Amino acid sequence: MLLVDDERIILEGISAIMDWEACGTRLIGTARNGLDAKAMAEREKPDIIITDIRMPGMDGLQLVEAVKETQPDVEFIMLSGFGDFEYARTAMRYGVKHYLTKPCNERAIEEALKSTVAELDRRLSREAFIRQTEERLAQVLPHACERMLQELVTNKTYGRSDWERIVRLAGLPEGGGRVRLLVFEPEGGPEFELLFALKNMAEELLGSLVLLGTADGRQVILLVDGEAEPDRVAAGIDTVLKTFARFYRREATAALSEPGEAAEARRLYREAQECLAYRFYLGEGGLITKRELEASEPEVEPPAIDEERLWLLVKSGHWEEVERMLGEFFEALAKMRPAAAEAKSLLIPLYIGCMRQGDPAQLDHRMKAIEVFDRHDTLQGMTDYIARAVREVCETNYERHRTRHSEIVAKLEACVREHLGNPQLSLHWAAREVLFMNPDYLGKLFRQATGEKFSHYVTRLRIEKAIEMIKEADDVKVYEIADRIGFGDNPQYFSQVFKRHTGFTPSEYKRSV
Repeated sequence: MLLVDDERIILEGISAIMDWEACGTRLIGTARNGLDAKAMAEREKPDIIITDIRMPGMDGLQLVEAVKETQPDVEFIMLSGFGDFEYARTAMRYGVKHYLTKPCNERAIEEALKSTVAELDRRLSREAFIRQTEERLAQVLPHACERMLQELVTNKTYGRSDWERIVRLAGLPEGGGRVRLLVFEPEGGPEFELLFALKNMAEELLGSLVLLGTADGRQVILLVDGEAEPDRVAAGIDTVLKTFARFYRREATAALSEPGEAAEARRLYREAQECLAYRFYLGEGGLITKRELEASEPEVEPPAIDEERLWLLVKSGHWEEVERMLGEFFEALAKMRPAAAEAKSLLIPLYIGCMRQGDPAQLDHRMKAIEVFDRHDTLQGMTDYIARAVREVCETNYERHRTRHSEIVAKLEACVREHLGNPQLSLHWAAREVLFMNPDYLGKLFRQATGEKFSHYVTRLRIEKAIEMIKEADDVKVYEIADRIGFGDNPQYFSQVFKRHTGFTPSEYKRSV
């Protein structure tokens, strides 16, 4: 950094009193006027310049303008007297964020320096991040395509334009052609290593049949050529299933949709999922297609239930609504008067789907409990058993969500206390930089838990902190308070907010105490 002031006493005083290294800086020189400072800046390339505003020859504002022309990234801290506020406003228009009035103490300069160093560090970090991102884009792209395929087949908001984007990114044939959705699911619960191995194995053994593949945490999803001979596809899938079972001693079930347009990937995925749901009575470790479904359809239309909504409600712990949906489904099922095997073929997938929404650590236990379910010889016994098990999952999920929400709010409150003096502190900042959450969702959680908007909470704590500072030190300046509690270089706005909350300006409040 470079220090500029035409008053020798001030120049030497600041040079001597400041612990530059503690501020993360190194003083590379001093200058007595703007012209000398400009020449030194061109020669030494400083990151930060502390300069007086009023100087002979070239004043501080002219120095800022001249240096910014060739070194736009240099940060300035301006020094001047109380009567030069208009100069300060002009300096701010040049991008100067820190303005210190003389006489200023070591602490004020130190805080301004540390803040400026932090800003420079953040800028360098962003630039490094961008460079690294550009360098690694080629490596990231395949994973991005996998993620986009996963979103495409599971998210209702994606459509034809999104598929066309995947086609371009993944380098698939223009238009995509006709495709099938192939889904593999290992039996006995998903494991990352197994899914990774199964995906790689399927892509290698099926070869050119696979257009794109991904894994969603419990399944392997492959987009395969819909124009290929069905027998060739079936033979390839059989090889994958047998190879996987031989190497990992675990069965996996495959489900294959009918051919369709690439933009219909979501519908084809749902069709494959419907096929997969029948594995519990068609048998594990094989390939299920729509033909098997048609061959096993009951003569009477089975009752329908919105599985996606049911899974979501179970996962979020809304037992009352889950109970209503299950009751309606069980009532409709009873009217069918199904045989025991037929009832189990409808109830077991429902039971499994609900259990998957619970604690993964309990999943094996719940799966083993199907043996207990199988011993029931009446429909009422089966449905009562499922209702009890689902209620346990709902109640456990409800408690876990409630605890998690309390922890999130506690972390957000701790974040506010820690960063109260940061002018950047906001709901979006905290969500992005600290908690890595959606800010709208975070704001709703906070308001539900505290009954207070986040912005009001931050302002209230800042005013409380300001009152505490005023009571602790008689000589504390308004601009110092504003800077330390997050109002930055805007003491006027701080005064307005303070008066709105207390009925007094900070100065009036100081006199009153």
